[in-house]
Amino acid sequence: MTESNTPAFTKPELPMQIQTIREYLPHRYPFLLVDRVTDITDSGIVGYKNVSMNEEFLQGHFPGFPIMPGVLIVEAMAQISGILGFVMNNQKPSSDKIFLFAGAERVRFKKQVVPGDQLVLKSELVMQKRGIYKYNCIATVDGIVAATAEIMITQQKTEQA
Repeated sequence: MTESNTPAFTKPELPMQIQTIREYLPHRYPFLLVDRVTDITDSGIVGYKNVSMNEEFLQGHFPGFPIMPGVLIVEAMAQISGILGFVMNNQKPSSDKIFLFAGAERVRFKKQVVPGDQLVLKSELVMQKRGIYKYNCIATVDGIVAATAEIMITQQKTEQA
């Protein structure tokens, strides 16, 4: 932050619609797990994923009792954190730079996420050191915690073939 208490980055127009989200995340269907970004602060971001019965992953997880896989909830938290990483660095993905999921710690699942739920994703930057960004993340449904995790991402140069 600068001395004038304004962020050192330019916030995109909010709410961030899917067209803009696709500019910040290289993911595409069926692996793009952020539908909207509703808030960005100096160190945090809030967005959501609408969970629909039409999701491919729900067709087999589990037939007759569809539940969003926990690993995809963690991936959604990593994706929202990646958006924040790009925004805070005044960047967008390019052919030579990308944020990659580097790790997850203290992952806990507290509530099942089912079709019809809106999974609210919150991520707050807690540490940046030697190119590693660490975020405290929480995913909620109707104000009830569904999952929490510490997510780490790192910016990498992509190799051109």
